[in-house]
Amino acid sequence: MCYTVISNLERLVIYLKRNALQYLIKWKSDEDRKPLVLKGARQVGKTWLMKEFGQSHYKSYVYFNFDEEDELKSIFETNKNPHRIIELLSMIVGQKILPAETLIIFDEIQECPEALNALKYFKEKANDYHVIAAGSLLGTLLAQPKSYPVGMVNLLELFPLTFDEFLKATYPALYDYYNSIKKEQTIEDIFHKRLLDAYHNYLIIGGMPECVVSWIKYKDPAKISQIQRELITIYENDFSKHNGKINSGRILMVFRSIVTQLAKPNEKFMYGAVREGGRARDFKEAIEWLVSAGMLNRVYNVSKMEHPLSAFDKLDQFKLFVFDTGLLKAMAGIDNSAILLKSDYQFKGPLTENFILQQLRGQFDVEPRYFSDKNSEIDFVLQYGTEIIPLEAKGGEDKSAPSFKKYVADHQPEYAIRFSKRGYRKDGLITNLPLYLARKTKELL
Repeated sequence: MCYTVISNLERLVIYLKRNALQYLIKWKSDEDRKPLVLKGARQVGKTWLMKEFGQSHYKSYVYFNFDEEDELKSIFETNKNPHRIIELLSMIVGQKILPAETLIIFDEIQECPEALNALKYFKEKANDYHVIAAGSLLGTLLAQPKSYPVGMVNLLELFPLTFDEFLKATYPALYDYYNSIKKEQTIEDIFHKRLLDAYHNYLIIGGMPECVVSWIKYKDPAKISQIQRELITIYENDFSKHNGKINSGRILMVFRSIVTQLAKPNEKFMYGAVREGGRARDFKEAIEWLVSAGMLNRVYNVSKMEHPLSAFDKLDQFKLFVFDTGLLKAMAGIDNSAILLKSDYQFKGPLTENFILQQLRGQFDVEPRYFSDKNSEIDFVLQYGTEIIPLEAKGGEDKSAPSFKKYVADHQPEYAIRFSKRGYRKDGLITNLPLYLARKTKELL
């Protein structure tokens, strides 16, 4: 049944134009290109992206799946010479693999560590062959020392569809308008309302390719909910299959505690909320596994809002968010009507922050942080060059929190951003960006 779902997804996902495809096109033409390792959570579209890239930008591609074809492993276990490996792979597929003309795809490469290690031989001795590899939960393997050829591969992380990708797939005409929005541009009320409606839909559907494709084809919210529940079950089953030496029960407990963690007033991760009396030593490895697997996004608290932000990380204080907002919505059990009717509901703030973080990831060289002490809290803190940007996330049209306004008044930062459902405008030192523009944050600075 699993294979049928993937097959249908690959046939339908022609609607989805991923931004990562532009990175792959640049990679192909880069003289310093190395074998590429694509990582990301399961079901985010890695296999489709590799095949689409091979089909649209090469004369041909050859596809090898180490999970489905066990006998492939013996080729890499007994050979170190990449030219001999190519020769044997050519025999298996029955076609000649040509340098620069045939894309070589290794899928589920985590099932064959020797193949992952062999990528360094391609870099050293056969770099004219174009090789791309991916795998489920590959991030957990890459996080281990000596598990892959450091410095010998390019790395690219694939996430669920961002809001702009979602808009391009579901509302192409509206995307054209969205894409044309420039700094300080007036957004007409009719487009503002339509983009807010699309934002509400994104909160419900999320960015998982199977959910987006289902929405395009059926427009059935019940089908979306079913797919999201099935995905959550698949991920939870993965915890026990691929956890290595880490206790799978603890991974599951941390994952299932995220909704409770985010529902607390300050949202800070508390080990005691996972299990009564729980401590860092009990769940630290489980958290690292989930973050490395791409399932959770971690945001550290900083002791100072100064450049460089990472120097002020409080490593024992952080928040954990789910990698896809639609899945978090499903995990929290939020009814669609609460989102669509624009009402206030208990989990509105955390869901909004999860969305903002999902859109911010990858935009800036330094990942977002947050600031919290006894007197104040700033939802997110961004570093843009040497500038520090305070950022507030509001789920409605309400105005800024006192601590955010006080920080802006006291420090007069060059940029201060409030995300809300209000229009795009400047309020003194604060720039209000509509929530749907989160993916364009850097572009609009």
